[in-house]
This record gives sequence, C-alpha cells and structure tokens, in this order.
Amino acid sequence: MMDDIDEARDWLGNEIDCAGCTHQALADAGGCRLKHACVHDRYARRIDRFFNWNPELANSYVAHPHFEVRAIAAKHASIFLLPPLLDDPEETVRWNAARRLPKRLVLRLRNDVHREVRIRIASLLDDSELMPMMADPDYYVRLVVARRVTPSLLARMIDDEEAEVRRVVARRIPHDGLLRMAGDRDDGVRLEIAQRLTPDQLSRLRYDPDWRVRYEVASRITVGEIAELAFDSDGFVQDMARSRATGRQERLGEFPA
Repeated sequence: MMDDIDEARDWLGNEIDCAGCTHQALADAGGCRLKHACVHDRYARRIDRFFNWNPELANSYVAHPHFEVRAIAAKHASIFLLPPLLDDPEETVRWNAARRLPKRLVLRLRNDVHREVRIRIASLLDDSELMPMMADPDYYVRLVVARRVTPSLLARMIDDEEAEVRRVVARRIPHDGLLRMAGDRDDGVRLEIAQRLTPDQLSRLRYDPDWRVRYEVASRITVGEIAELAFDSDGFVQDMARSRATGRQERLGEFPA
C-alpha cells in the first residue's frame, strides 16, 4: 500500500535525493523505497517501515537529530544502547526506550516531566514500584495506578481529590474498606459503594441525598429495615421499598431514566 502523501522530504523540509544517500545499495536491493520506506523521510510511517524492513540498521540511528527517527530506532536497537535515551528531550523517545529496558533502569521516569511518559510507566510497574505514583499530580496517572495496584493497597487512595479515581478505588478496594468510603462527597462513588455493600451494611446509606443510592439500598437492604424507605421522597425508591415490604420481592430493573 502506497502512502497518500506524494512527496519525499526530510525532517528539515528538503527534498530527498536517493542519489546521494548512504543506503543507495540497499535501495537497489529493494531494502528501502522512496515515498514508502525511507529513514530520511519526515513521515513516521515511512521511517517505521524502513526499520521494520531493516531492524539491523537501528543501532546507527539512536542519536539521529530527528526525534521520530530516534524514537522508532529505539524499538529495534540493541538494549545496550537505550539507557542514554531515557534522558532524551523528546518524551516519545524516552518512552520507547523505557518499555524495552529493565524496570530498575526506568523507575526514575516515574517523575518524568511529561504526563504521557508517567502514564505509560505506570502501566509497566507493580505494587511497591507504583506506590510513589499514588500521589502523582496528574489525575490520570493516579487512575492508572488505582487500576493496577493490588486492591489491598488501595486504602491509601480513598481520599484522592479526583472522584473518577475514587470510583475505581470503590470498585476494587477489599470489602472491609468499603464503609470508610460510604460518606464520600461524590454521588457516583457512594453508588459504587452501595452496590458492593452487603444487605446488612446498607442501612448507613438509607438517607443518602442521591436517589440512585437510596434505590440501590431499597432493592437490597434487609426487609426488616426497609419501612422508612417506603415513604421516601422519590417515587422509584418508594415503589421498590413497598414492593419488597409487601413480599413481592421483584427488582424493578436498572435505574429508571
């Protein structure tokens, strides 16, 4: 498949001339092709195709002045040449080097200035390596940590400032930590908690300000504690409570729209 862009220019905008290229012999043998697979082209897809065809040449390009070349070469070059790239000024280069290196070498990127690098690094690490990132200034980094870390460690994140992070914590934290989050300021977090609490624990949320939480309570709380909910201010909560109180026991389905 040919590239859609019908031009061949290098990263400085100059037109590429195969006649003066050091890979002329490679081109003659079909190892590269103008506008399709060329290490000098400014388009990443063509650079990537060049190294896919010629991975053995990547070692020669890890210090190339164009960051796209360095980044793509890092996918193929010897790992012994990659540690210096962890200090590359371009985040794409740092990440492509990091994902191939041993964890002990990339841990310092947990404090990388670029959030995308920290997000990607968090996707590689586990537990004790992730714990320092629980306080990362970027909420999405913390979200990745909350999704990956062992649930027993999530108690450290129950007061995270971002509700989306706390919702993930609420879904994954061990059961004995749920009640600690029952008073969360976000309705969505409390709903997650309500859906996981046992029937005999739900009484704590009978007076929750969000009707969805009270509906969940009414649908599962022990029948002996349901009487007050039969007079709830929300009609759906009332109906659920009354249906259970009268012994019909059916769920009314998902939350009504």
